[in-house]
Amino acid sequence: MSTFLSLALRKLLDFLAVFGHVVNNVGNTSRFIWRAAGNTQAIVEQTARIGFDSLGMSILICITAGAILSMQTAERFSQTGADGYIGGMVALALVREIVPIFTCLAVGARSGTAIAAELANMRVTEQIDALVVMHVNPIRYLMLPRVIGAMIALPLLTILGEVASILTGMGVSQVVAGLHYHKFLESVWLMLKPYDIRVSLLKAVIFGLILAAISCTLGLNTKGGARDVGLSTTRSVIWISVVIIVTDFFFSWVFFSASYAP
Repeated sequence: MSTFLSLALRKLLDFLAVFGHVVNNVGNTSRFIWRAAGNTQAIVEQTARIGFDSLGMSILICITAGAILSMQTAERFSQTGADGYIGGMVALALVREIVPIFTCLAVGARSGTAIAAELANMRVTEQIDALVVMHVNPIRYLMLPRVIGAMIALPLLTILGEVASILTGMGVSQVVAGLHYHKFLESVWLMLKPYDIRVSLLKAVIFGLILAAISCTLGLNTKGGARDVGLSTTRSVIWISVVIIVTDFFFSWVFFSASYAP
């Protein structure tokens, strides 16, 4: 029992340490936002790298989710004569929850791990120490472009994923339930509000901040050798997945509960 409590306490302290480092690094990054114009080339490069590298995976996951959701919804709703609600229900689920989360998890698995591995390798090979010796702030030089790049790339990927998944759902509904595309899109138009799209984009921006902050922090805090680079990469995926899902719960509670949603 004492061993279990000791292990639990150690895990809790490790969690609090990482959480504290992430919050501290986000605060330090915000201090350099006004200097972001000087890092324009690096920001554009990171935005393109994060967005392009994860584009295929995120779109594939989103259209697959849209196809599965539409297949299940169309089959059940058509049996009860509620096929006029298929498009709206599918679009709401995709825009509000599924696409922002799946897109972020895809980017975290592809680009988040790459960021963590790159910075961890720079740490263990003492490249970051060399930057400090040259009076170059690693937060401004390394973390700021990646954070801003992720906050730009995630909303763009989310919009593409939402459009692709809804169109895929429309095609699947027509095949499964014989639902005409006009009826599907009319339901989407009636049920999906601009508020839903705005919140999904806000989610994507916050998810991008969280993803980049966690990946950069774990990479910058790596100590040891090659084995520790792998551990930091693995921890970044775990942290991103857990924190994003928990954050999405609170977002949905605030923006889509009966007390707040329009």
